[in-house]
Amino acid sequence: MRPLLIDCDPGIDDSVAIAYALRSGAFDLKAITTVSGNLTADACSRNARQLLDLIDAPGIPVAQGPLKPLTRPYPRDPFSHGSDGLAEMALPVSSRPLDPRFAADLIIEMANAHPGELEITALGPMTNIALALIKDPDLPKKVKSLTAIFGAFGLHASGTERATGDNPASEWNVYVDPEAARLVLEAGFNFTACGLDVTTRRELHLTGAHRARLAASPRPEARLLREVTDFVERRGHGTYCGLIDSVAIATVLHPEWTRITPLRVLIECMSPITLGQTIVERRENFSWDGLSALDVVEDFDFTAFMDEIVDAFC
Repeated sequence: MRPLLIDCDPGIDDSVAIAYALRSGAFDLKAITTVSGNLTADACSRNARQLLDLIDAPGIPVAQGPLKPLTRPYPRDPFSHGSDGLAEMALPVSSRPLDPRFAADLIIEMANAHPGELEITALGPMTNIALALIKDPDLPKKVKSLTAIFGAFGLHASGTERATGDNPASEWNVYVDPEAARLVLEAGFNFTACGLDVTTRRELHLTGAHRARLAASPRPEARLLREVTDFVERRGHGTYCGLIDSVAIATVLHPEWTRITPLRVLIECMSPITLGQTIVERRENFSWDGLSALDVVEDFDFTAFMDEIVDAFC
C-alpha cells in the first residue's frame, strides 16, 4: 500500500475525501495534519478524530497546525460547513488523543521515514506545508508528490463562476494563506493542482441510482455522504460541494482519469481585490521568465469517479 499523508481542514468535503482515501484500499494513511482553513486547526483536528471514529479507522495520528496563516489574520469563510463543521451531524466527542507533535514536524518526520515514497495530498491552505518547508528546505526532494486543491486557472468557466475565496478571483485555500501558497509553489515539489476548473464542475453529481445505493447502505461512509449531500442541497448548493477534496484523492489514485496541462503560475499576495488569485502567464511575447511550473488538472473522468466513490462507500 502506498504511504499517504493528508493535510486538511475538515470541513465536509475533507471528511468525505479522508473516508474515500481509506476505503479505496490503495493507501496506508500515515497521518492527518490539520490546518486553519474552513475552520481553525483546533476545530479541524477535533473533526478529523470524530470522522475517524465514525468510520472506525484506528491508529492514524492526527496532528494540529497553527490557528492562523503565516502572516495574516484568519479570514471568514463565506461557505459554512455547519455549526460543528461537519454538516450538523452532531458526532460524538472523540476519545482518541491529539498527537502531541506539531503538524509541520510530523510532515517532516513522515517524509524522512518514507523517503521518495510519501505522497501528500493538501486539501486546505498551505500553511503547514510551508512551515515544514521552512524548517526543511529539502522536503520537496523527499516526498514523491504533492497533490493539492489549489487555485483557479481559467481552464473552465466553473473556476470563476464558483470561486470559493472571499473575492471574485480566488480559490479559498490559496486566498487564506497566499504567502504560504507562493512558498510551496516555488519550492520545486512534484506538484499537481486540482483547481476550481475541475473541482466545482456540475458533473460531480450524485445520480438517482447513486442516491438509492447510498440510502440502502448501512455503512457509516454512506451515511456521511448522504448527510453531507443533504446539507449542501438544503443550502442551495450542488452536490459537488461535498466532493471537491475527493478529486485530489482520485487524482493521486487514478492519474489515468486526468488530463494534465503544465502552466506557469504566479500568486497575488497584495491586492485586496484579487488576493490569492493564481495568475497564469500565457503570453507569446514579453512573457516573464523564471516562473514556477505547475501541473494542473484540466479535465477529469467524472463518471468513473462518481461510480467509484459510491462503490467504496456502499
